[in-house]
Amino acid sequence: MVSARITVNGKETPLAPDAPHTTVLDFLRERGLTGTKEGCAEGECGACSVLVARPGVNKPTDWVAVNACLLPAAALDGQEVITSEGLATPGADGTPATLHPVQEEMAVRGGSQCGYCTPGFICSMASEYYRPDRCAHEESPDTADAAGTVADKGDPEHGPNGFDLHSLSGNLCRCTGYRPIRDAAYAVGLPTGDDPLAQRRDQSPPEPVATSYTQGDSTFLRPASLDEAVQLLRDRPEAVLVAGSTDYGVEVNIRSRRDNCIVAIDRLPELRELRVESEYIEIGAAVTLTEIERRLDGTVPLLAELFPQFASRLIRNSATLGGNLGTGSPIGDSPPVLLALDASLVLASADGERVVPLADYFTGYRQSVRRPDELIRAVRIPTPLSQVTAFHKIAKRRFDDISSVAVAFAVDIEGGIVRKARIGLGGVAATPIRSLATEAALEGSPWTKETVEAAARVLRGEGTPMSDHRASSLYRSAMLGQSLHKLYAHTTEAVSS
Repeated sequence: MVSARITVNGKETPLAPDAPHTTVLDFLRERGLTGTKEGCAEGECGACSVLVARPGVNKPTDWVAVNACLLPAAALDGQEVITSEGLATPGADGTPATLHPVQEEMAVRGGSQCGYCTPGFICSMASEYYRPDRCAHEESPDTADAAGTVADKGDPEHGPNGFDLHSLSGNLCRCTGYRPIRDAAYAVGLPTGDDPLAQRRDQSPPEPVATSYTQGDSTFLRPASLDEAVQLLRDRPEAVLVAGSTDYGVEVNIRSRRDNCIVAIDRLPELRELRVESEYIEIGAAVTLTEIERRLDGTVPLLAELFPQFASRLIRNSATLGGNLGTGSPIGDSPPVLLALDASLVLASADGERVVPLADYFTGYRQSVRRPDELIRAVRIPTPLSQVTAFHKIAKRRFDDISSVAVAFAVDIEGGIVRKARIGLGGVAATPIRSLATEAALEGSPWTKETVEAAARVLRGEGTPMSDHRASSLYRSAMLGQSLHKLYAHTTEAVSS
């Protein structure tokens, strides 16, 4: 066994004797850092959030907020973690600590009542506070009135200091109310030059550590390379692949899942590349959704429309496309979008690589053509991209919810004629599916109300929707047809304007 260690609030801490499935949340609390709380154990409340030093998008290092309740502590071997306790500056000679600017604003603006959720909010808020491209003023904005309420300026979901309120979308508060929390977020300024966490962003993040950690009958492995990873899969077919752990962590917490061999692939360099080639865009399977969003910066409009509707920022900071596709869930948000984009998957094994169209990948409920000795290395999106795209997620909440129906469109219209149509569907069959009949009804036809009405009737009959606690089968079918009408309405509005 190789010793595994995590740097927590600047202090190196051994992982032993914790089990490989022990979460970061339990690891921290067992060591007295009880600011990190368990609320839901599913990554939906944010009470457990902490900061992790990750490779940056605009600077060498980003301070990224993640759900400590989902991530195995062993996955942070060699990494740096900051908890809510580590944000304040300790006082000298017994004097009180100096609050972090985020903590200070939460205190003076009444952002905490019972305090249970507050440390999680603080960490998520601190992650946004340190975001390098946040368009904050050089001075702390003086935007509060006498009552301490921040005035709205422009976009209600972005503060006058550039603070993106969606960075707190994964944090819930049951008693304080969100207005004072928003006020605190909109009042923070830029980090000062002597802020050690701000200075840390200019240094490289910790390099991935090859990990072999065993306790009892369970082993956590982090291979050093893709070649080593695929050889592990060949030698140990029982191994479970883990990237962001946003799905696997729920299984561990809620269903008490315990595996003999866990293989982490989230830091493999070969799975962390994002390349824009002449014929396609290749996204590594272990690039997080937040990284994809910021690095592509709207280059793929359909993905840009997907990301804000995919869970919360806390989840997107860890979740990956490879993980979302690897689970094979029929209600995953990314498969319909990638189906509409005509994406293919690069599957790697010890025998080499093969490219599989995503439309041929799913074979049944949570089943696919991927063999046990294979992993998803990358997602390829062919270019040029379609001109007209849209992603419609039908759910009970606007954000951070599981879809009842998901529909993605990618359509090319030339001279008023539909030359190409790709439609991806989720939530209406045992697998994500392409709407082949509707695509055929559209292609070669004029983009008119009559064509859309006829195609919508076909679309309503696609898949095998079922009734459950989220929606009835009739509702799901109706929403399919309605989505096409909505797309047509938006395209005609765009043309007329």
